[in-house]
Amino acid sequence: MAGLDAIAVGQVARDLVLLVDELPDPSRTTPVRRRRELLGGKGANQAVGLAQLGVRVGLLGVVGEDEVGDRLLGQARSDGIDVAPVLRRPDTPSALIVDVVDARARWRYLEDIPEATLLTEADVADAEGVLQAAQAVVVQLQQPLPAVLAAARCARTADRLVVLDGAPDDPAGGAELLALADVLRADAREAGLIVGDPPVDAAAGLRAGRELLARGPTLVAVEVAGEGNAFVWPDGELFVPLSKTPVVDSTGAGDAFVAALTAGLLRGEAYPVVARYAVAAAGATVGHPGGRPALSAAAIEAQLARIPAR
Repeated sequence: MAGLDAIAVGQVARDLVLLVDELPDPSRTTPVRRRRELLGGKGANQAVGLAQLGVRVGLLGVVGEDEVGDRLLGQARSDGIDVAPVLRRPDTPSALIVDVVDARARWRYLEDIPEATLLTEADVADAEGVLQAAQAVVVQLQQPLPAVLAAARCARTADRLVVLDGAPDDPAGGAELLALADVLRADAREAGLIVGDPPVDAAAGLRAGRELLARGPTLVAVEVAGEGNAFVWPDGELFVPLSKTPVVDSTGAGDAFVAALTAGLLRGEAYPVVARYAVAAAGATVGHPGGRPALSAAAIEAQLARIPAR
């Protein structure tokens, strides 16, 4: 694990993606047009995206001591992810996420995420050396708050880049978490949990970003659903519209966004460049079913050309 650029802290799951024309009515059936079975979960997806962008990345999460866990770790290794930090929990099945997507790109999740597949504060403490050795620690907030806080504190103690994906549910713990963060990415719903209302346009997104920036981070990215993303930092702000690209499944957009944002920051790129890069990465992922990113230099360049100028 020596020399890793980033550690993704979060969920590891089997991701079963089903494409259908329409969801069936109760007591009816419908054929599946396409099925994909993937390494999934937000932590794993972000690690995959980082690896695809050339970042040396490790993964801290939990899988069961089962055949599914074996396959998930094997896939992660083949993706170039260091899985040594991943915990194997005995007597528990690995997590399963079923992503059902209809012909209008509307998705519905069915989740079987046993509590034992979530990280604990003790798990994070045991991984202190791994977290403090990486240049960036990327934490998704679908994990329990004590574990998330432990990861952020650990990274901050070592002066590492702390990237948070999501909004804390607990106001007291959330205040400390935002103060520990360098970067916060929140979708429209998550931003609304903190500032009161989901932003509905670029101006509202920038206002939400400024309010969140005042709580601790040095860079905030806020989604405005269906429109784009607002980026705010101490001496600047920018709204980047979504790229004009057909959407098959939007579930992986946020994970690709966070991966590209982190990769750009690790390269030392300017915030406006990083902002467009992150939005382009999201656009490069929504054209296929499932949350797994599909990032390459060519795919991102193609999406950059599709982002409207403002």
